[in-house]
Amino acid sequence: VQLQASGGGLVQPGGSLRLSCAASGLTFRTSSLGWFRQAPGKEREFVAAVFRSGATRYADSVKGRFTIARDNGKNTVDLQMNFLKPEDTAVYICAADPRMILSSITIADDYDYWGQGTQVTVSS
Repeated sequence: VQLQASGGGLVQPGGSLRLSCAASGLTFRTSSLGWFRQAPGKEREFVAAVFRSGATRYADSVKGRFTIARDNGKNTVDLQMNFLKPEDTAVYICAADPRMILSSITIADDYDYWGQGTQVTVSS
């Protein structure tokens, strides 16, 4: 299984970025997909996830600003990030699991597959 994240970069506060994660080697449409982030000196934290049914979950800190969307035809999961704040600065990492249950979708330890991550820096 391979997960390749892209789309990170440097953006000013209030700006937007769109991350994309391309997956291969798994049955994408029946897998749950998540985005996590890790800032220097901090633990990995949940950002957003989309269940195989299309149900979504968001961390409280990003609700109303971030949107996760999956494309089962392209085997990709995108994270649209708007109104970015300096505290959003982190490495963003996508994850996937073909056997995830909805109640565990926010738990990093329950994901089997991880990508390498892409750096997002929000700074003026």
